[in-house]
Amino acid sequence: MNAHLAKFLMYYEIHRMDRDGYSKSKISELLCLHRRTIRKYLSMNEQEYEAFLLKSSERKKELSPYEGFVHDRLKLHPDTSSAQMHDWLKENHEAFPTLNPKTVFNFIHFIRNKHNIPKLVVQRQMAVVEELPYGKQAQVDFGEYIMRSSTGSRVKVFFFILVLSRSRYKYVWFTDRYFTSELAIEAHELAFAFIGGVPDEIVYDQDKVFIVSENSGDIILTTLFRNYTRHQSFTLHFCRKADPQSKGKVENVVKFVKQNFLYNRTFYNIETLNDDALGWLGRTANAVPHSFTKKEPVMEWHIEQDFLKPHTAQPQLNTPLSYTVRKDNTISWKGNLYSLPLGTYAGRGSQVSVQIQQEELVFLHAEGKELCRHKIATGKGLKIINSDHKRDKTSAIQEMIDQLCALLPDAKAGKHWLATIRTAKPRYARDQFLLIRQAIETTDAALIEKTIRYCLDNNITRAVDFKAILLQQQLPPVKQKKIIPLNPLSGIPREPTLEPDRSSIQDYEDIIKKLTS
Repeated sequence: MNAHLAKFLMYYEIHRMDRDGYSKSKISELLCLHRRTIRKYLSMNEQEYEAFLLKSSERKKELSPYEGFVHDRLKLHPDTSSAQMHDWLKENHEAFPTLNPKTVFNFIHFIRNKHNIPKLVVQRQMAVVEELPYGKQAQVDFGEYIMRSSTGSRVKVFFFILVLSRSRYKYVWFTDRYFTSELAIEAHELAFAFIGGVPDEIVYDQDKVFIVSENSGDIILTTLFRNYTRHQSFTLHFCRKADPQSKGKVENVVKFVKQNFLYNRTFYNIETLNDDALGWLGRTANAVPHSFTKKEPVMEWHIEQDFLKPHTAQPQLNTPLSYTVRKDNTISWKGNLYSLPLGTYAGRGSQVSVQIQQEELVFLHAEGKELCRHKIATGKGLKIINSDHKRDKTSAIQEMIDQLCALLPDAKAGKHWLATIRTAKPRYARDQFLLIRQAIETTDAALIEKTIRYCLDNNITRAVDFKAILLQQQLPPVKQKKIIPLNPLSGIPREPTLEPDRSSIQDYEDIIKKLTS
């Protein structure tokens, strides 16, 4: 039905309801039209209404000057959207007015109908895939969802899903952090333990958790995930970009988790959510017959379990993670603040590594040296502070300087030089002084004094450089070879006897006189 006929049918319906005794207000309510529109239509006969429609259709449109441009582009590219056409109009016409996108959409629709240019929609052709053998494949995906806590606040949760392609047996695991390679590996381990084995192949999206680059088909995996897949015995299959249909089974499960399990559920904590998820898997997700296979996933899983490869538990990964140091020499870890020794914060961008060892957090320097450790706190919003971290340990450093000065031949110069090292490397002053002490214990006092003088004169503040200079001073002097200048032709040295010719100034004056005369 075209628009012209639809409007006439509306006109006839208004007049019919008026003849049947309906009031104008009632007709307006039933047909969702304004009362003034009802009044206007009732005042017209058929000829007047038809003339009104013709006049409306011939009304000048604001975008009429651009009809030729739009028509040519649509003929050349029938699949062009109105949003893209809007951008082309602004790009090619500097004086193009500022319009509502809906106005442009209506004009594009008008041009398509007027010139019979339907929008070309390219549909992807798909075919049904045969059921895979038992134990052949599993599909993996991630999801996220915003829940409401018991206090009414919004909480974002993230979840990992694995589904066996044949039996449709599912596993879901929740976390309150964005997924990393380490968390994804942990989720795999929990999933394999839950399903009781490892499938031959697992299908993934091209997620940055797993891969660094597609590399034109030569997938480059992250270091952690590559090491993990070498330990396990399954092959990897990555879908092409923007192709979620390749793993439609797990895509449907993501929607199932959101709509059937998470919708209107209250969040208390992540442990409770995972416990509730296991209960949901047992009573609903894996117990209710699948809509297509008409079989219970848990019953099919009992068959498929015999076809899965045995799962060898991966040794727990304990890769240090980098955290930013706050100005108050603390870091935030899982909602709690943990103190660090004074001086750990060395300006914006200071970081430490955090490693979990049993029930303790171990904090490490960037180079791997341990800073301190704390017991992992239970709860949120806590401050875990080691009172030793508040102590000023500069007095111990000062005692070490005094001990070193006692070993140096010139205590005053040595104290000045050690003070410059302490200023240049405040965090590593102790290590620097220990290295200097080792270097001077078996060295002659005169060489030590000479080396310190050299370091002061050349602003050298590294113990390694001091040690190298000191060793150089102990080496025997190298004999200088006598160099005899030789004549390049005869080989006999002689003084130069030739002098270059000199020009007379009178010759130049004569030339200038001739030129000027």
